[in-house]
Amino acid sequence: MNEKRLEEWFSSRKKMRENRTVNGLFDAIRMGDRAALSGAITLLESTREEDQVIARDLIRWCLPFSGNSLRIGITGVPGVGKSSFIEKFGQTILTTRKKVAVLAIDPTSERTGGSILGDKTRMETLSQNKNVFIRPSAAGNTLGGVARKTRETIILCEAAGFDVLLIETVGVGQSEIMVHSMVDFFLLLLLAGAGDELQGIKRGIMEMADGLAVTKSDGDNINKAKLASRELKNAIHLFPPTSNGWIPEVKTCSSIENRDIDVVWEMIERFERHTKLNGSFDSKRKHQDLNWMHETLKDLLLQGLWHQEKTKAFIEAKEEEVGRGDTSAFEAAEEIYRLYRNVK
Repeated sequence: MNEKRLEEWFSSRKKMRENRTVNGLFDAIRMGDRAALSGAITLLESTREEDQVIARDLIRWCLPFSGNSLRIGITGVPGVGKSSFIEKFGQTILTTRKKVAVLAIDPTSERTGGSILGDKTRMETLSQNKNVFIRPSAAGNTLGGVARKTRETIILCEAAGFDVLLIETVGVGQSEIMVHSMVDFFLLLLLAGAGDELQGIKRGIMEMADGLAVTKSDGDNINKAKLASRELKNAIHLFPPTSNGWIPEVKTCSSIENRDIDVVWEMIERFERHTKLNGSFDSKRKHQDLNWMHETLKDLLLQGLWHQEKTKAFIEAKEEEVGRGDTSAFEAAEEIYRLYRNVK
């Protein structure tokens, strides 16, 4: 980092500390200050109570200015090239939309709790664009590989004026439904030539996808990609019809050759026009808002359970009993719940 950039970094950090108030952060976010946006997201992810107070107020202020973006979830098996795809995909989007935010959820180690957080370095060209914001976050223990505060981060990014939000998720599993519950379009990336494509991906994930893209369709892999595409198209016709009347499409593309990435974007734009025209776009958003409320309520109940001194001690005692085999896990859970319900 050269001297000028280092000075700018220190200046931005100083400004962020000075504006560490709801009013200061809100004004900076609305002006498109990426440093302020990043600092606000850090507050969201913080477990400190004073940070959470500011974060909750900030979300309340930003909420009226949210909801105007197109939210796209991107998932796929490890090695499918999600980051490489997003690097080219984001640049394609910028030719038709003004600002793009990428929320890249990195895997967290079960053993150490560490996270790679390397997506920003893998998206070198995209990250240098002034109209792009990339935020790598550790997945932690959140179901579905979605960072704990991703939903609230979406609100902040939209208030900052980002037109398209790309949410890159960890791997593929049935818990990816968490991502599906917060995006408008769910894109599944597939890799041809890595085995039986239809057996390697759970049917439930494929049924959730609004579009599928076979990546790395280049070199000797082009024919394999075309074959995989045909198989996937045949499989889609066996799935139940979608409630929005959209038939998921299958595309092939190459990030290395930057080929047909625009075709994937055009598919998503068609989906956006289709769902907004028949009203399903707004209907889905409203349903998602209710889901967010229920998930937040669950989170708060769990926090309350663990933060109550009486229940916390009781849980630890029950954990020992279950570990010794003195009681069943189900019976212990019921006893914990009964205690929590009666705690004043």
